[in-house]
Amino acid sequence: MNETFVTIARFQYSSEAQIIKGRLESDGIEVFLRDNITIDTDPLVSNAIGGIKLKVRAEDEKEAKKILKSIKAYAVDDNGNPITCPNCKRHEVEMYSSIDSLKAFLSFLIGVLTLTLPFHTRYKYVCENCKTEFPIK
Repeated sequence: MNETFVTIARFQYSSEAQIIKGRLESDGIEVFLRDNITIDTDPLVSNAIGGIKLKVRAEDEKEAKKILKSIKAYAVDDNGNPITCPNCKRHEVEMYSSIDSLKAFLSFLIGVLTLTLPFHTRYKYVCENCKTEFPIK
């Protein structure tokens, strides 16, 4: 019997993947993780190999994605209210770090060369619905 598996999510760290795996398994969906042992051995390769892949059987894909969507946390302000996209007015907004200036790039480069954390990071919000990028206020 040939069963097909589909990747429904990717995670940078195995702890994130394990939490979601537990949630899906509690709802009766069989979950498989790929590349989790490699990334646990060397977390720095996570971005290079595409993170930890969370896979489910093809017939469970729709239900698993529905569960994932119901538990996904989006960005909130200091008072716990969801951030609203200025373009489409939806709350499906996430925060990302970005290297969009010379100062941020030089900080990143110095951090890589000296094996330290960057001391200057810029963040922005990105709406997952309409892909609008807007700054943090």
